[in-house]
Amino acid sequence: MKTAPASVCRLGQLSVRWRPRVAVFCGLLILALVVLAVLLLSSGSLSLGLKDVFATLVGQGDDAKAERIMLRIRLPRVLTAIIVGGALGMSGSIFQSISRNALGSPDIIGFTTGAATGAIVQIMLLDAGPIETSAAAVLSGALTAVAVFLLARKGRSTGGYRLVLIGIGVGATLSGINTILLVSGDLDQAASAQLWLAGSLNTRTWSHVVPAAIGFILVLPVVIAHARGLNLLEMGDDTARQLGMDAERTRLLMIMAAVGLTSVATAAAGPIAFIGLAAPQLARRLSGSPDVPVMSGALMGMVLLLGADLTSQHFPLNIHMPIGLTTGLLGGVYLLWLLVRPKSF
Repeated sequence: MKTAPASVCRLGQLSVRWRPRVAVFCGLLILALVVLAVLLLSSGSLSLGLKDVFATLVGQGDDAKAERIMLRIRLPRVLTAIIVGGALGMSGSIFQSISRNALGSPDIIGFTTGAATGAIVQIMLLDAGPIETSAAAVLSGALTAVAVFLLARKGRSTGGYRLVLIGIGVGATLSGINTILLVSGDLDQAASAQLWLAGSLNTRTWSHVVPAAIGFILVLPVVIAHARGLNLLEMGDDTARQLGMDAERTRLLMIMAAVGLTSVATAAAGPIAFIGLAAPQLARRLSGSPDVPVMSGALMGMVLLLGADLTSQHFPLNIHMPIGLTTGLLGGVYLLWLLVRPKSF
């Protein structure tokens, strides 16, 4: 992969290094994001023209029915997809950087499976509602990530293949527990649990958008402030320490930020597979940047999830697949391509 050249912009005594190719790539992602959002807002059982979409968004629509559908159903769904995709793309960038492995993502290290365990326990054993289920999923996912982090710790280091392998082992164990819970419970509860496990953007409301947006906004400055630390960590702990950085503290802080981002996404839409795996890799390959694709990975995650949502709504034979199954299907194809591609790892 050819590395994108860097330029320096000077404003008086202030100088900022930037990469024109990365800037253009992010601009194209934003354009694609807007196009996909408009397509999703205009399509559905009630088709709307572009003029109607923009008129409704700025409060000048004259169709009350279209306004209700737009503001109460479609806009919350699209905004939830944008936040969830951005959170998963950014957390995937962090996990892949820390593990130094292309397979490092919330799905692979066990977070998603751990979140599913908490949700299944709430649904199958406690017959809890959606709020309790989401809270249990976030808590159990976070505890799983902490367990993987502690088990992967060796000496003063936690990254590398050890983190990925232990995450796979913990995830496999929890997956077995989840299966036992599903087959031993009531059929209706098992169906409800399977519906949550599929991941969905259906029936998203502003009560999903607002908490997800607040969580994402709170974690975002932390990630941006320590993005340079991730670049140093990729050079090795010894090099990072020689440059004056506390490698283990930075790694722990960024893992907590990634867990927080994944928690936000899981609470808002359930487990969404492969966005955290594919988005950072595609962003890095297409942008040509040697840096950790924190922002470009987030934008790519947004675009991928909106694209998957649009695809799920237009499957042939009127098949409306949950978004989690759609991303799993598309992500599986991408993972197979990644594994057979020469020099992927």
